Amino acid sequence: MTTQFSSDEFLNTIPKHDYLNLLNGNTAKKVADFLDLDRYQVAKAMGLKDKTQVRFDDQIRKDLKKRLMEIAIICELMAEYFHGNAQKTALWFQAKNPALGGISPRDMIRYGRYKKLELFIRNALAGIHP
Repeated sequence: MTTQFSSDEFLNTIPKHDYLNLLNGNTAKKVADFLDLDRYQVAKAMGLKDKTQVRFDDQIRKDLKKRLMEIAIICELMAEYFHGNAQKTALWFQAKNPALGGISPRDMIRYGRYKKLELFIRNALAGIHP
């Protein structure tokens, strides 16, 4: 059985714009700064044993870099929803969300539940832009 996707679903896998400037340069550091996460919180979110495994330089772990890029894409998708307003986007990530069980999107990421958050965001945006 093959799943068919509409062209909108297929093309909406990445943001159309880099409103928050997270997708260029040191994405990992920019994501941590945007979400106000320290190295300890990033380590916990990514399931790493301690903060010494978190680097934001050229020696960054490939798996960490990949995950933080995925989170950058989530952030940029939400920025698109808010028409590029970085302040509203940041507030959305900080505010407790009843649809997420009263937890903030930032905390979802901190607790290592960013894939669940990504699914929530993609489903919500698909409902808005069918």
